[in-house]
Amino acid sequence: MKDSIKQKRAKAVRRKHRIRAKIHGTKVRPRLCVTKTLNHIYVQVIDDDSGKTIAAASDMKIKKKKGASKTEVAREVGKLVAKAAIEKKVKKVIFDRSGYKYHGRIKALAEAVREAGLEF
Repeated sequence: MKDSIKQKRAKAVRRKHRIRAKIHGTKVRPRLCVTKTLNHIYVQVIDDDSGKTIAAASDMKIKKKKGASKTEVAREVGKLVAKAAIEKKVKKVIFDRSGYKYHGRIKALAEAVREAGLEF
């Protein structure tokens, strides 16, 4: 059982590195990096050239409605990070899904970011 969990994690890490090898954020077009855990979701807008985070948001910064699903919370986080990025004069980003499938919470977050005004 433990070996299968290690293999699953190793595959996830390989997927993440494979994606990151192709994606690089610049000052003009920074990287929108998503990290999700079992209970939370975190998003950062990162300039890889200078190694600085331009904007960030997580579900811990918003007030969650009682009974709200994780997907609804991800949508709110997407709107929040897009608003923060637009305030820093960022219009276009590169979406880094960090090896997660473009489905569920990741898809909801990406659609909310697009609706709020960021392009990718």
